[in-house]
Amino acid sequence: MSQIHPSAVIEEGAKLGEGCQIGPFCHIGAEVVLGDRVTLKSHVVVTGDCEIGDDTVVFSFAVIGEIPQDLKFQGEKSRTVIGQRNRIREHVTVNAGTEGGGGVTRIGNDGLFMAGCHVAHDAIVGDRVIVVNSAAIAGHCVLEDDVIIGGLSGIHQWVRIGRGAIIGAVTMVTNDVIPYGLVQAPRGGLDGLNLVGLKRRGVTRADITALRAAFQMLAQGEGTFQERARRLGDETESAYVEEIVAFITGETDRSFLTPGG
Repeated sequence: MSQIHPSAVIEEGAKLGEGCQIGPFCHIGAEVVLGDRVTLKSHVVVTGDCEIGDDTVVFSFAVIGEIPQDLKFQGEKSRTVIGQRNRIREHVTVNAGTEGGGGVTRIGNDGLFMAGCHVAHDAIVGDRVIVVNSAAIAGHCVLEDDVIIGGLSGIHQWVRIGRGAIIGAVTMVTNDVIPYGLVQAPRGGLDGLNLVGLKRRGVTRADITALRAAFQMLAQGEGTFQERARRLGDETESAYVEEIVAFITGETDRSFLTPGG
């Protein structure tokens, strides 16, 4: 049975799962769907066509599912979909999608979104992503699984960040980041690999060695960055390196951060 504080406003049509806890002065819109055991601490706004998955906790003054901060938005139908077991801290904002971006902003499972961070319209965020305090994810970005975004960082619209990459604090990222990449400095240079994250996930020594060699080839090999990546794909037997190659040779709206640049 759900526990709903008497000061909360739940519009007719909203759907709440079993065991939800809705704190004081929360506002839940008519099209909202909350999964089982979702907790809204207090003063939380969830609005629009918005779905929040089981066991997610949203802390005070967060605003989820509000219309996008995009002048092209003309009130078209759009959605916000958030997965299970996320932790969404104080003052976080997650905006709905736009017609021009596919109509949905989507967040996966088991994420941590720290106080004051922002996820803009049409962003696609994977599982186990951590976005640290006051970081901003612009519209149409793709963050793959296990990405970490440091505090006060900004990710430019349309940027893709590959699985397992880490962005240092106070960093502006304007280009795609390869899987397992390490990006830091105010204008976001690709400085290496996220070796700490790889070791924490139990990646074998052989694969880490292959990734290091691949990074060196991408940094110093002959030809363009794309040519080096394709040549690397022909030579490697590591699934992790193959993932980087597939990421680089895939479709993108941005150029890539390259080692040292």
